[in-house]
Amino acid sequence: MDDLLPEYRAPLKDMKFLMNEMSAPTSSSSNIVNNEDLIFVLEQGALFSEKELVPINALADKEGCIFQQGQVTLPNTMNKAFRSYAQGGWMGLSMPEKWGGQALPEKLAVFIAEILTSANHSFSMMPALTMSACRAIISHGSEDLKNTYLEKMISGQWTGTMCMTESHCGSDLGLIRSTAERVSTDIFKIKGNKIFISSGQHDASDNIIHLVLARLKDAPKGIKGLSLFLVPAKLQDKENNWSKQNAVECIGIEEKMGLHGNPTCSMSFDGAEGYLIGEENKGINTMFTMMNEMRLGTSMQGVGLSERSYQKSISYATNRTQMRSLSGVKAPNKSADPIIVHPDVRRMLLTQKVFAEGGRALGQFCANLLDESHKENPDKDQVRLLDFLTPIAKGFCTEVGLESASHAIQIYGGHGFITESGVEQLYRDGRISTLYEGTTGIQALDLLGRKVLGSQGKSLLAFTKIIHKLCLSQENNESLSSYVASLSAFSKEWPELTMKIGSKAMKDPDEVGAASFDFLMYSGYVTLAYFWLKMAATAQEILNGQRDSISGKIDRGFLEAKVMNAKFYFDRILPRALSHKAIMLAGKDNLMGLNEKQFTNA
Repeated sequence: MDDLLPEYRAPLKDMKFLMNEMSAPTSSSSNIVNNEDLIFVLEQGALFSEKELVPINALADKEGCIFQQGQVTLPNTMNKAFRSYAQGGWMGLSMPEKWGGQALPEKLAVFIAEILTSANHSFSMMPALTMSACRAIISHGSEDLKNTYLEKMISGQWTGTMCMTESHCGSDLGLIRSTAERVSTDIFKIKGNKIFISSGQHDASDNIIHLVLARLKDAPKGIKGLSLFLVPAKLQDKENNWSKQNAVECIGIEEKMGLHGNPTCSMSFDGAEGYLIGEENKGINTMFTMMNEMRLGTSMQGVGLSERSYQKSISYATNRTQMRSLSGVKAPNKSADPIIVHPDVRRMLLTQKVFAEGGRALGQFCANLLDESHKENPDKDQVRLLDFLTPIAKGFCTEVGLESASHAIQIYGGHGFITESGVEQLYRDGRISTLYEGTTGIQALDLLGRKVLGSQGKSLLAFTKIIHKLCLSQENNESLSSYVASLSAFSKEWPELTMKIGSKAMKDPDEVGAASFDFLMYSGYVTLAYFWLKMAATAQEILNGQRDSISGKIDRGFLEAKVMNAKFYFDRILPRALSHKAIMLAGKDNLMGLNEKQFTNA
């Protein structure tokens, strides 16, 4: 196996194709950015990840984090890598220049996020959380909070967390018991315990800024009574040095299935000094500024997982020899053929590939919408479209990312089940992505209940109109005609299915919960079909000389593969949506028929 491919190489060719051929010119908040400049930054980010993060991924997983007397020590390699990343200015890539950021567009940042996850999932957690915390402060914090905290967070000198979950409540935030008491005009005392706090305590930054959901005295019950507070681990002392310990303590770290290089902490706030972000009792709205961007970031973790799983798998499949091809010997100079010649191995490889490239195209599209949402007067229709696509991106891309990791284990066979191969770590690390920032079930309820039915289908129709325009533009394209017909049919059927579920839900709300997961997966398969048709059409136009490539000469083999991959997607992946359609229409009775005692009968 000496000629295995590199452990990981950032998929720059595909990213450049999306950035140049599939994306509109970029206008950030402060300047117009040339794609050539963005690609240069992208290449440097890829270089850092390949050289600094890939080599320490397995090492940090093996070493893990150490908890001792309230302090958490990261693996030494992880600590050094984070400080190097921060010193290189990568933390503030898409942050405003006012506080030291580079104000580069999200369509670049989303690719860097994917690369970080593929290279080292544990590492990617700290910058992602910190920048999301910065977005919440930028959107809702007072000028004093912005001026005090943002520059140091954006530089990476300080890091950030989001503190929501408590031991008795997971996603049901209305059950939160943490309290806040006003002690002066601007200062509150925060009491309570939080669990599952990623990077809640560590030794790679000088201070950790916690964003904490808590309840003020006499606040309304449920989520309507929650407020969001900024609680630094360290406060300023009399000499204005940030060395005074706040009443914040890490009381333990979790022993986890994966992500061993990043600590998941239990945190105690024992009258800790904190400062209100946004309005009282509006904390859940404020937190969702952070949460929504984290969900998009998590979707790219799913894409990164598919990509890394594919790269590991293709490397192994081109070198591992097992049996002979059913259609005749392919490697006569060897005792067996490489397993890539076997159709079932190709089925798994291509499944990983179309999920990675299709999810990446969805991520790029959402990133452009996110750039629009950051403008002073954003286009409301574009923001609504982003809100609709976010739960699809998060829920679907993480589910299929996990499928891709499972395929990697299967392709490696018994070698995939042992630590040495590295693919079992992909599955262990990636498993959390379907859980945090809201489980797949919660994304599904958000999509069907709030985003689609809650808008009387308007958000869905906004996207199906985009699909319809693409199909119209390709209606005379004979080579893609079957794909156009298939996608067009799905785009018409999608709203009809929604109306059927909505009619049932008017009589029984449980019908929404019974249909929601399959509705999300159906939506994901149809959404990726749109991007695969668009990519195939774009590639074909360049191949046929019908349009010039913006980026100059593109490898012909790459473009031909795009068209062939679209064929695989439409022929073998999109039909999965039909089974989800049948299930979502099956109703709730097959789920709700048993009583609780019948579940426990032997």
